[in-house]
Amino acid sequence: MHVFVTGATGFVGSAVVRELIGAGHTVTGLCRSEEKAAGLKAAGAEALYGTLDDLDTLSSAAAAADGVIHLAFSSPTNDFSNFEGALALDLRAVQAIGVALEGSGKPFITTGHPHENGHTVDDAVLAMAERDIRASIVTLAPTVHGEGDRAFVPKLINIAREKGFVAYIGDGSNRWPAVHRLDAAVLYRLALESAPAGSQLLAAGDVGIPFREIAEVIGRQLNVPTVSITPEEAAAHFGFLGPIAAFDIAGVFNTAQASQATRELLDWKPVQPGLIADLEKGHYFT
Repeated sequence: MHVFVTGATGFVGSAVVRELIGAGHTVTGLCRSEEKAAGLKAAGAEALYGTLDDLDTLSSAAAAADGVIHLAFSSPTNDFSNFEGALALDLRAVQAIGVALEGSGKPFITTGHPHENGHTVDDAVLAMAERDIRASIVTLAPTVHGEGDRAFVPKLINIAREKGFVAYIGDGSNRWPAVHRLDAAVLYRLALESAPAGSQLLAAGDVGIPFREIAEVIGRQLNVPTVSITPEEAAAHFGFLGPIAAFDIAGVFNTAQASQATRELLDWKPVQPGLIADLEKGHYFT
């Protein structure tokens, strides 16, 4: 297929582009700058200049492609303090692509995000299955890891460096799902190729790692103590990550069952190192 990919130069998107090309597909990737375009071209993809604000560009690129993978997510001003604005922009982009694909039977793969006022972009995507679009949603585990990660785990490491110890809350038994970026890229490709319309998929290689285990490997790598703190101390220690660091994500969202269903539906088999093994490699600490 010829695939139009938004967010093609991001942490996950760049892996998806390489996965698609490696499987024989061709790719046009949305990007904002010549520097980003150079990276796409080096990977063997075509570059299309534009942003999520450029609805005409999104629509025409989607119509010209055999399928679309939507990974981009940004606020109108690229300022993530305006999260509601980012969600609204995402919905407009999804709707524009949906109009272009309507009646085509083409695949449209998106990444799940909540939307304001109780509505979700996911709802809009799933409704497209009734308009002859093979739409499906990939929900990424909260921790997508691998070289180049700049999200939750690097923030935990930076906090530990600043504080001089690694913390977990209570007994640290609350569980975080995780997925390697390369395994996630395979799932996006499989969804593009064969996911039934209306599929809701979970990219989780590790379905639930006790937070204490994550803290302990960070402590070993930094050679600092690992300490239990109370829920009341979490906000001061973790900042905005406090609620996440205390949350049993795997239990609340039943990630084991959702991940198993995804694996069975698409024969997805994560093969990359899990989060703990990835942390033990040391690249997060150099």
